[in-house]
Amino acid sequence: MKKLVSSIFAVALLVSASVTFAQKDPMVGGAEMYPTKNIVENALNSKDHTTLVAAVKAAGLVDTLEGPGPFTVFAPTNEAFDKLPAGTVDNLVKPESHDTLVKILTYHVVPGRISTNDLKKMIEDGGGKATLTTVEGGTITASKGIYGKITLTDEKGGKASITIANVYQSNGVIQVIDSVLMP
Repeated sequence: MKKLVSSIFAVALLVSASVTFAQKDPMVGGAEMYPTKNIVENALNSKDHTTLVAAVKAAGLVDTLEGPGPFTVFAPTNEAFDKLPAGTVDNLVKPESHDTLVKILTYHVVPGRISTNDLKKMIEDGGGKATLTTVEGGTITASKGIYGKITLTDEKGGKASITIANVYQSNGVIQVIDSVLMP
C-alpha cells in the first residue's frame, strides 16, 4: 500500500511539473499574448489595453514599439487610465497635447527586457529599491510591495503594482500595471 501511495504521489508530482513547464501563453485582457508577436501586435488584442493602444497611436509611437527593442513596457490597463481625473485622457490625445502624451507614454518604457525576477534581484541588490531609467529620461523606483508584488513609484510619488508579470514579446516584455505613472 505504501508503494502504491508513493507511486501515485510521484506521478502527481511529475504531472504537476509538466503542467508548470508547459504553461500556455499568458492571457491579458481576454487574449493570448504570443511571444512571437511584438508589443503592439499583442496589445491590440487585449481588451484591457484599448486606452493605451489609442494613446500610443495618437502619440505616433506605434513604429517605435513595433521596432526591434528590446523594451520593457509597464502597461497601464483601461482601469488604470480611469483612475485619472475626468477628462485627462481626452485632453492628452488632442493634437495640442502631443508632447505631453509622448512624455507620459515613454515614461512607461525602459530599455531592455526586464523580467520580474530581474527586478527582484535589482531591488535586493539595491537594498530594497531599484531605480529604472525610462526612455523618457526620468526614473521609476521599484520596490517590494504588499504580498510580494513589485511596486513602482513615479517621480511624483504615485504608485502602481505589477498585476500580470512577464508577458514576453518578440521585442521585449510587458509588465501589466494597475495605475498610470507620471513623470
